[in-house]
Amino acid sequence: MHITRGKIAGMNACANEQGIIAAVAVDHRGNLLQAISDALDRPATTEDMHAFKATVTSILTPHASAVLLDPEYGLSAIASRAEHTGVMLAYEQSGYDVSVAGRLPDLLPTWSVRRLIEAGAHAIKILLYYNPFDTAEIKQIKQAYVERIGAECSALDVPFFLEPLVYDETIGDERGPAFAKKKPEYVAQTMAEFTQPRYGVDVLKVEMPINPAFLAGSRAFKNEGTAYTRQEAIQHFRETAQATTKPFIYLSAGVTDEVFSEMLELAAEAGVNYSGVLCGRATWQDGITAYARGGVPALAQWLQERGTRNIQAINEAVQQNAVPWWKAYE
Repeated sequence: MHITRGKIAGMNACANEQGIIAAVAVDHRGNLLQAISDALDRPATTEDMHAFKATVTSILTPHASAVLLDPEYGLSAIASRAEHTGVMLAYEQSGYDVSVAGRLPDLLPTWSVRRLIEAGAHAIKILLYYNPFDTAEIKQIKQAYVERIGAECSALDVPFFLEPLVYDETIGDERGPAFAKKKPEYVAQTMAEFTQPRYGVDVLKVEMPINPAFLAGSRAFKNEGTAYTRQEAIQHFRETAQATTKPFIYLSAGVTDEVFSEMLELAAEAGVNYSGVLCGRATWQDGITAYARGGVPALAQWLQERGTRNIQAINEAVQQNAVPWWKAYE
């Protein structure tokens, strides 16, 4: 594989000196707006979003190699980041139209890759809901969408991080036991698809291949059924990692920091060559309650006491086991 100078510069801006990506995600929009509203018992405002994102960015980025933000609520937080921290900006619209089949994606209409770079981005991130067993028509729409974004990033020589989230509405809730058994195959197929050079993806930001709620003995196990043994889970980590030749990083997907750290330990036991993490709610989600209770001062105190410990624990696991992003390009 080849990588250009501009993309190398962007990747290095988002990684630490060892080439490990230890990023914090604060690009949440609709779900964060709702969570703050629920905690406040009133509709959250744009000012609430700005304040929350800026506070999280200010306190957690001294412990992160990069921060992922969105141009809708997060641009003002860029100035709050630690000096060494790279900036990733989200390009997709949040959510999807539930009245249309296929969870089709769309881009923010007033933004382009060029404009995101001008706003301070070192890298571009896209979230995509993807079912590798969907109809050919829906898959082609999504594949062409990724190809266009990849071409736009290549033209402007900026790294493209793709975050594919797997689902299948014919199976049911992707958080349920039926989909848990299918998830490793869906993750592997999706990683293999977007590894192809035609998409121009530089880093895959992927889910854990298993649902820890259905792994017996895990911290997340709910005793609602077992989808895999520990050895099967380790094998799923290996097989999904082998599905791509691209650098890839794991996302926390809303689990707690304890559960995420446990899954990183499982990946290490499987010998997976992942290149870091992009961790959001696992580090700061309980700070929402603190913000509702006492505003920015209470949130800042919670982040300094607990949020910092969360991200440091994850960083420790990553630094011990992750490999440099450039290893894939040797």
